[in-house]
Amino acid sequence: MSQDRLAEAYAEHRERLVRVGYAILGSRAEAEDVVADCWLRLVAADARDPVRDVLGWSTVAVSRAAIDVLRSARVRREAYVGPWLPEPDVRATEMTDPADRVSLDDTVRYALLVVLEQLTPAERTAWVLHDLFEMPFDDVGRAVGRSPEAVRQLARRARAHVAAGTPRIDVDATTHEQVVGAFVLAAAGGDLAGLVSLLDPAVVLTSDGGGVVSAARRPVLGPDRVARFMVGIATKAGAATYAPVVVNGRLGLAAMDGDDRRAVLSFTIDGGLVTRVDIVLAPDKIGYRLTRESV
Repeated sequence: MSQDRLAEAYAEHRERLVRVGYAILGSRAEAEDVVADCWLRLVAADARDPVRDVLGWSTVAVSRAAIDVLRSARVRREAYVGPWLPEPDVRATEMTDPADRVSLDDTVRYALLVVLEQLTPAERTAWVLHDLFEMPFDDVGRAVGRSPEAVRQLARRARAHVAAGTPRIDVDATTHEQVVGAFVLAAAGGDLAGLVSLLDPAVVLTSDGGGVVSAARRPVLGPDRVARFMVGIATKAGAATYAPVVVNGRLGLAAMDGDDRRAVLSFTIDGGLVTRVDIVLAPDKIGYRLTRESV
C-alpha cells in the first residue's frame, strides 16, 4: 500500500484509535501520543509486509502500547498526592458541527473511566476491547498477549467490577441535565436540605489536585458531608464563575477565573440521584485541548 493510501486509511480510523487509548489509559493526551507513535510503527510494518487490515493492526498495536504506558503510570500513581482521577474530555455545550454532537454518543462516560481504574491493565484492556469496542476474543488475546480463554476470564472479572461500580440505569441526557441544574441551584443558594435531597445515600465526592492545587486528600462520603463540601466551595468561589460544559458526553461544570479554567466537575446520576461528584483541579488534566470545543 502506498504511504498516501496508508495515511488516508489511518486518518479514517484515528479517532476510534484515540478512544481505545483513552479508555485504556484514562488520559486523552497520553492516548494521542500512543496513536501518533503507532502511525510510525504502522509505516515500518507495512514496509516489511503490506498491512491489509489497517484498523485491526492498529487497534492491537495501540492497545499493546497503551498497556505498557498504563503499567508505567501505575507505578508513578503510587506516589500521587491524594486521589487520582482520569483526565476529563471537556467540550462546549453548544457545538455547531453535527459530527461533534453525534460523537458524544460514543464518548466513554466519566464514571466508567473511574471504575476502570480499579482493574488491572490486562483486565481493563480485555474489557475495553471486547465489551466496549466489540472485538473478538481472538483479537483481544493478540493485544493482551494471552489466550482467548484467558482474556474471556479477564473480561468476565472486569464486567463484574464495572456492573458494581457504574449506574444501574443510564439516565437520558434530559434527566441528567435536570438533576445537575437542581444541584447547582441548591449549592449556589446554600440550600443544604435541597442539596441533600438530590444525593444518593452512598454518594461519593472525589477531588484531584495532583499535589499542585489544594484538594481533599480523601473522598468525601455521604449526603450531608458532600452537601456541606459543595456549599463551602460555592461560598468560597470568589471571582470564579461556573460555566456549563459537556464532560465525557454529559453536562458538567467548568470553574473559570477569567479565561482560565480552574476545575472541571463531573456528575454521575443513578435513579434520579447524584451518586458521584468528581472534581478535577490538576492543571495538567484540565488545561488540555483549549480549543473551540472547550470553554
